[in-house]
Amino acid sequence: MKEFVKTMLAVICALIVLRILAFFLMIILFAGAIAGGSGAPLPKEGVLDVDMSKFVITEQTQENPVPSFSAAGMQMPDAQIGLLDAIKGIEAAAADPGVKYILLRPEGATMGLSDAEEFRRALSEFRRSGKPVIAWLESPANGSYYISTVADKIYLSSYHGFSYQLIGLSSQMMFVKDILDKLGVNVQLIRHGKYKSAGEMFIRSSASPENREQNQVMINSAWRVITAAISDAREISPEKFNALVDDLALAEPEDFLAAGLVDGLMTRSELVEKLCTLAGVESEAKLKLIPFADYAIAKVKPTLRPNVAIIYADGEIVDGDDLMEIAGDRFVREINKVAKDDAIKAVVLRVNSPGGSVAASVKIRTALDSLQAHKPLVASFGNYAASGGYWISNGCEKIYADANTITGSIGVFSMIPEFSKVTKKVGVNFEFVGSNKHSDMYSLMRPFDKAELDYQQASVEDIYESFVNLVADGRKMAPSAVDAIAQGRVWMGSDALEIGLVDEIGTLQDAIAYAATLAGIAPDDARIAAFPAPLTFAEQLMESLGQSNTEPSILAGTPFEGMSAEVSSVLSAKPGKPMARMPYAYVIK
Repeated sequence: MKEFVKTMLAVICALIVLRILAFFLMIILFAGAIAGGSGAPLPKEGVLDVDMSKFVITEQTQENPVPSFSAAGMQMPDAQIGLLDAIKGIEAAAADPGVKYILLRPEGATMGLSDAEEFRRALSEFRRSGKPVIAWLESPANGSYYISTVADKIYLSSYHGFSYQLIGLSSQMMFVKDILDKLGVNVQLIRHGKYKSAGEMFIRSSASPENREQNQVMINSAWRVITAAISDAREISPEKFNALVDDLALAEPEDFLAAGLVDGLMTRSELVEKLCTLAGVESEAKLKLIPFADYAIAKVKPTLRPNVAIIYADGEIVDGDDLMEIAGDRFVREINKVAKDDAIKAVVLRVNSPGGSVAASVKIRTALDSLQAHKPLVASFGNYAASGGYWISNGCEKIYADANTITGSIGVFSMIPEFSKVTKKVGVNFEFVGSNKHSDMYSLMRPFDKAELDYQQASVEDIYESFVNLVADGRKMAPSAVDAIAQGRVWMGSDALEIGLVDEIGTLQDAIAYAATLAGIAPDDARIAAFPAPLTFAEQLMESLGQSNTEPSILAGTPFEGMSAEVSSVLSAKPGKPMARMPYAYVIK
């Protein structure tokens, strides 16, 4: 027995020592990551290399993202550049005599369609400086080709063997009812809105007609915007371009050239020769490429005496104080901080959210209404401003959206999974003792009875009515008119403009300029402060180590634990909690 105890103590001590060593190793690696960077100073003059595989465009710049760890070792993330800082980097390059032109390499880009739209517009403005944009492609796909068409010249690799995926957009919907049935899991979905498809994946094996309709309309709208931009840039009719795509006629480099979609086919050596000629240098050794991520971050100047605030509502709307999402309590404090700052004269609410908790949305909207009573408040929509994201923002004085923004989704649902069949399968039985008839209705271990379903439905109906009335008041519309375009339906920004959900197709910078004007500030004199401030490295580290204040998920230990983030974010809410959220994050390929 003594030997067993000794062995156990030795094992425990070894595990503790290993954990301590692992922790210090992690700190050393993190420190190395911070101190690392590119190391080399930026060239004073050269070609601005916009290699979009090297950076990620996000809402706010994060200079030192925390590395992730896997079995393969430490993985360094790409540089994270805020959309506004990326655009300002392009503007700085236009005015910088040291920047000869832009080499645009859009393959590997990581951003939403809305961000791509604004970034592409910034590149178009750059060309007004008289400096060219030269695009280089090897494997054209929907997104990379769309961005590349802003260039003065597009060159495609002449090598055969690359994959070409200029095939049109698609959205993918996942349905898990069949596997849930096999597991014995019953998901009880209570919702209002025939288009409110959040939760539909758990109760159906395929899309409802309404869900398929809204997805088809959304995809068609997004593709129409992209096709119009491509057709205009390449002087080809939308009909001809779509015929090439539908016929899979773009299979080889020569196909792109013959169709007028690129300006030339080149080997890498020929490209380098062309770049050297444009830069006025004799050889590749003298060709200085300036990494865009480093350049843009270097051009970000600290703002002195800010007079316009951007409140970034970026992420899912959740309760509490979570640092990584739009947490109700934390976000209200940030709004109140802006409201009390007398130096801030105007505010832009930048929304990039699929929605989430109704309770948190109510808190945030109340705080924004209070702020708006004293300062101009203008909304700018990013990739998403839907459901709860639209709840918090529809009362702003003016709403700007991109043509490819996903918005609307005015609807409410609650969802209660129950696992009684699962527990019986594995031989586990539960008995409950309660003070009242329905005390155990949210236990997840039995289905609702009719009274409980009616009770939950009444709550959803009440919240939906409040949502519709809130939008009607904010958009100066009749509740019946809002209801007709609500019902949980998702809209693209270009369509949302036509039905009155947004006021103008425009960029974040357009919203800043308008907000400044409302406050009597010349747009060029707007000095920006961001709220909440980007997370510090220490905050990122604490979040990555699981030290956030978020509530534990009900998925822990269940078959859902390993599902995608979108599925988990819906199912991990408290049972019966009202949600104003898009059905899932749309992956458009």
